[in-house]
Amino acid sequence: MSGEGEILKRNGFGFKKKFGQNFLSDQNLLRAIAEDAGVEKTTTVLEIGAGAGALTRILAGCARRVVAYEIDPDLKPVLAETLRGCENAEVVFRDFMREDLPALEKELKEYVVVANLPYYITTPVVLRFLEEAALCRGITVMVQEEVAARFSAREGTPEYGAITAAIALRGTCEITRKVPRTLFYPRPNVDSAVVRIRFTGGVAVQSEKMYRAVVRAAFSSRRKTLENNLMTAFLWDRAAAHALLEEAGFPANVRGETLSPAMFARLADLISARS
Repeated sequence: MSGEGEILKRNGFGFKKKFGQNFLSDQNLLRAIAEDAGVEKTTTVLEIGAGAGALTRILAGCARRVVAYEIDPDLKPVLAETLRGCENAEVVFRDFMREDLPALEKELKEYVVVANLPYYITTPVVLRFLEEAALCRGITVMVQEEVAARFSAREGTPEYGAITAAIALRGTCEITRKVPRTLFYPRPNVDSAVVRIRFTGGVAVQSEKMYRAVVRAAFSSRRKTLENNLMTAFLWDRAAAHALLEEAGFPANVRGETLSPAMFARLADLISARS
């Protein structure tokens, strides 16, 4: 049993399925995650889900400051032990998804997100940073392997979807390493992967709001053509939807999953110009 595991046992901690608690203790892997995130002595890190504090402690050892959110108050005595001596690490016992992100960013300044995210909140957390964050430089998170595949997919593949296009609007995504389920406790039923999203090199678009609207429309029904989905989403007749696709240079029977993020941006700009 790891050091954190012994502390959990000594404090009578019970894992809660509702919080998706699967902790990591492998020190080499934890250090690798910090390296993948590019954490340096000048970096401020925002961690979502401190758990038993194993990753938090590693981050505190290589970052300027760590602010870790943890939703489970039963972990207070555990984290008091595991983070003893980590003066630059602060644990906030609140639900991050209920926090005022602009106010938090004002206090943090420039920062990166590093986390072993509970599977049930992976996409909502990542989407929140993609859509709301102004000062985040990037996100490095442990996620379910199939989710990692969706995050980093290319157009025309089964994994490609709305979340892929949303990430491409802000930057680039890569899988940095695969992580077997045997490294977690309790052991989950799936393998995981670490993904890094850099908030640089995103697609250029006139209106991010319109881009997101087009992407949502495109993937609202994968069985339908993009023309049909646009008609439903924007309340257009077929002639108007057909004319837009023709102006963009797309065939009338094109489906959303075959369009690259740059193509979605072209569509969004054309709609914005007509508004």
